[in-house]
Amino acid sequence: MSTQVNALKIRNTTKEDIPLILQFIKEIAEFEKLSHEVITTEKILMESLFGDKKSAEVVIGEHGDQPVGYAIFFHNFSTFLGKKGLYLEDLFVRPQYRCKGFGKTLLLHLVKIAKERGCGRVEWSVLNWNTPAIEFYESLGAKPMDEWTVYRLDEAAISRLSV
Repeated sequence: MSTQVNALKIRNTTKEDIPLILQFIKEIAEFEKLSHEVITTEKILMESLFGDKKSAEVVIGEHGDQPVGYAIFFHNFSTFLGKKGLYLEDLFVRPQYRCKGFGKTLLLHLVKIAKERGCGRVEWSVLNWNTPAIEFYESLGAKPMDEWTVYRLDEAAISRLSV
């Protein structure tokens, strides 16, 4: 699937995009001040995105011949709706390409995918300090789920608890 709006071409990724995807992951981690948490490799991404049991999908936004942003997403499930949802893990536009509508175009592309796939909702998390992102999402009609707190078991906890 490919979409072009606001001079942004959005395309699905291929195995050849693995180095670019990893670069985008490192760039968003730096922006979020979380670079120290990035441990993924090209090999891990290859298996996770293109292996037999792929766990996520990625689209790339290009302006001319320049990759300017990406979105990585996967399906979750709502027991209350009885339908799958689309979970947006990362939406990132390189700083020099922001405020041109490219982030909105990427997000609306995912909304279109969610509708085509019969999803009941689209969800994502935002760091509390990321005011520009929060304002952007709210301008589109997204609502914070203030009554929910995200909990996480990291890999060490999973190992400890699975014995």
